[in-house]
Amino acid sequence: MATNTRTTARRAEAAPSHQRPVGELIREWRQRRRLSQLELSLQAEISTRHLSFLETGRSRPTSEMILRITERLDVPLRERNRMLLAGGHAPVYPERGMEAPEMDAVRAALRQVLGGHEPYPAVVVDQGWTMIDANAGLALFTEGVAPELLAPPVNVMRLSLHPDGVAPRIANLGEWRAHLLGRLRRQIAVTGDARLSALYEELRSYPCDQPEPEMELPGPGEVVVPLHFRHGGQELVFLSITAVFGTPLDVTVSELAIESFFPANPETGAALRAWFGDK
Repeated sequence: MATNTRTTARRAEAAPSHQRPVGELIREWRQRRRLSQLELSLQAEISTRHLSFLETGRSRPTSEMILRITERLDVPLRERNRMLLAGGHAPVYPERGMEAPEMDAVRAALRQVLGGHEPYPAVVVDQGWTMIDANAGLALFTEGVAPELLAPPVNVMRLSLHPDGVAPRIANLGEWRAHLLGRLRRQIAVTGDARLSALYEELRSYPCDQPEPEMELPGPGEVVVPLHFRHGGQELVFLSITAVFGTPLDVTVSELAIESFFPANPETGAALRAWFGDK
């Protein structure tokens, strides 16, 4: 019994002194997901009274209870670890660097996807939109970009919308900017990431010489928001697709995404193949 007490104490000491109580975090994530206590208690298979006690701090959740609740709330793995620490427990989800031996298969899979997508542009980003890797096709977008925007760590959102970045060559900048900012707002709502909130405010401050739609409404024949990009006297049109790992158990892997661009018409595909063949 004494050994267990010391272990619990060490785990509690691992949490920062400024860490908010785990009950407050549970309530915040429940409200972010717009669930009532009754709805969450049914999903987590606990009583509403018990959930109320957890949120108010009258009861201390076990690590299993925290994991059960965060699973039902679809809390990101990084935040699940933070909530475990706040509850006095050790984190359970590892966070490995991309160069760790355990990440060999992940890196190989990413390189296979990136290489197989050429000549079309594709980039791997983390949750904060920092570029992790990219294929040769991305050079199409980065030609003429200010060198400081390409100095690591490269933020893809900043690169896209900065006036010294890709933005001047985006023909539908107002529409594309509204699309990216809307996507970032949704990501902030899902993750609660303060870094993304700061990035959003930065991007909003960038100038834009085109009107931005308040809502994403499709034009005639459109089914997605296209990217119209000026290159070599042509206007290339792209569709973008985002891919993520389906069953991540590592914090780093859970935050990776592949942004792939496909030609939206035959002319764009031919131009890309010709451009890539000249390289």
